[in-house]
Amino acid sequence: MLIPHPLLGPRDASEFTYLGDASLMNRPDGMADGAEATFCDYVFLRDNPAGVHRELWFHEHGDRSWLIVTRNTLTHEVLGAELAHKGGQA
Repeated sequence: MLIPHPLLGPRDASEFTYLGDASLMNRPDGMADGAEATFCDYVFLRDNPAGVHRELWFHEHGDRSWLIVTRNTLTHEVLGAELAHKGGQA
């Protein structure tokens, strides 16, 4: 699988480490009311979507950038990639 790195062009997926759902970048506030229950959901309850999904990938064997990759989990087709810091709230 090739990942279209926005700075380096197409790179093999073996250069990257998959880190999960990109929405995990939106970490809950640990000081808010109900934080314990919110963190429990954040850590243990994960969706396993079928279809188009935004994922967080780390370019471990390259420039060490973080990417948000949009991928179809049914076909493994990569629809795009962007630098995570430009992806805003996932």
